[in-house]
Amino acid sequence: MIPAPTSRPARLALGGLLALVTALSAPVAAASPAGADPARAPAGGGPLAPAFDAASARYDVPRDLLVAIAHAETRLDMHAGTPSASGGYGLMHLVRTRTLDEAASLTGLAPAALRSEPAANVLGAAAVLRAYADRAGLTATGRDDLGRWYGPVARYGGAREAATARLYADTVYDLLRTGFTSERGERVDGRAVVPQRGALERAASPGDLGILSTDYPPAAWAPASTSNYTVASRPGSHPVNYVVIHMTQGSYAGSISWFQNPAAQVSAHYTFRSSDGAVTQSVREKDIAWHAGNWTYNTQSIGIEHEGYVDNPAWFTDAMYRASAALTRSLTAKYGIPRDRAHVIGHVEVPGATHTDPGPNWNWTYYMQLVNGVTGIGSGTVNTSSANLNVRSGPGTGYPVVGSVAAGATVSIYCQAAGTTVTGPYGTSNVWNRIGTNRWVADAYVLTGHSGYIPGVPRC
Repeated sequence: MIPAPTSRPARLALGGLLALVTALSAPVAAASPAGADPARAPAGGGPLAPAFDAASARYDVPRDLLVAIAHAETRLDMHAGTPSASGGYGLMHLVRTRTLDEAASLTGLAPAALRSEPAANVLGAAAVLRAYADRAGLTATGRDDLGRWYGPVARYGGAREAATARLYADTVYDLLRTGFTSERGERVDGRAVVPQRGALERAASPGDLGILSTDYPPAAWAPASTSNYTVASRPGSHPVNYVVIHMTQGSYAGSISWFQNPAAQVSAHYTFRSSDGAVTQSVREKDIAWHAGNWTYNTQSIGIEHEGYVDNPAWFTDAMYRASAALTRSLTAKYGIPRDRAHVIGHVEVPGATHTDPGPNWNWTYYMQLVNGVTGIGSGTVNTSSANLNVRSGPGTGYPVVGSVAAGATVSIYCQAAGTTVTGPYGTSNVWNRIGTNRWVADAYVLTGHSGYIPGVPRC
């Protein structure tokens, strides 16, 4: 822990944080009231609403901007106070030696509180963003314009390369434009917002600039620091025998940025985004990325990172599975790698591995079917005597209800699995259809044109 300067306010005990949040609900003297922001949406009723509202009011940072950053970074998950792969803590991803230390200095809160307490973590991020806004010259009126926060947001991401800084900020602004409801219950309503990118307007993200991979055409190219990989001439210098699957333990843009930091001493060949399956390459396939924690496996493998955290299945989207499997299918064809679990492996399976990724939430059955070419997507029409059909988080009636679909709605079916036996308009069946990430409906209520399993659609 860094010693506190004598001028810093007294450190607060962890038990006093909730009182602190309440006390800080009023804006500071230099801030205009947060309620003056015309783009600011209601808190949405989630458990973190008081923390976001208090931090917004204290530092005059738009509440929805804070929630969007938290969603982009961690999906509002504290991860039990453990750091991300790039050293970030909490739902706002305060990074040690950078935003975490700045937050401690600005708020007077102890680093331990900023790392582990949600209210303190949000407050610290708001303080840092407000400091960046002040340095960018945002006045009280300017702070009411979401578009003018683009520069502070890009700086908060910590990227060393302009293109990656833009990728980070664009991710946050895409969330503001489309809106979302987090798994924790916080809601941001979509709105028209025009990001004022300033100098970053000329630093388009790699894919937008047409800077694409020469190894794999769908991938954007954002090279890692030369301090983080070994130049080679594979497969001539070393055979390529494996594909190693990883989870980033962080965000897409943050992970790409981390590979560009010479201090990281890690890299991967490819990184996939959760929301849409977008992919960026950071190390050429001929070169040796430092990803497996085992030199022999590094020399003989391609490392593929996937955005998200091992303990949160919400990151494991069908878009990411399918896009990643398409790359792995291409790699196995290019290098003659067998399409089996002895050669397409998780980081946890590398001898001597100290990591657990991709973790228990990664669906190997589904992924390997996609790698082997079982890639069909089925469709069906919902039929129920009531107005809506329950959508559950897993293949059975014992799983929580997470939504509903209306009678007559058409649904896409990404994969199917055996679950609870139910009786519906189309008979009695134990087949369940996955219609989205952690979203399942009973096949007995869906007209698919097939009895039970649909030919060509993977089994989950």
